Amino acid sequence: MLRNGLEPWHLLIVALVVILLFGSKKLPDTARALGKSLRILKSEAKAMASDDARPGAGFTTGPQPRHAPEPPPHPRTESGPEPVR
Repeated sequence: MLRNGLEPWHLLIVALVVILLFGSKKLPDTARALGKSLRILKSEAKAMASDDARPGAGFTTGPQPRHAPEPPPHPRTESGPEPVR
């Protein structure tokens, strides 16, 4: 009875039911949103894989090192307008 699984006509019936339920106006928007979601998922999976490939990546249990703040810019000691170049 189910030895061949899904036949092509099964997929045709499923496609017709989807079109009847959701309408032809919403299907392009739905497909676009699905494609966008798959691209985001793919990029996040690549980012996670690259994080795993880096040595020392991941969570640390110790305190995080703090970066020294940048020194303020030096005040100008010249007086008068800036020379034209």
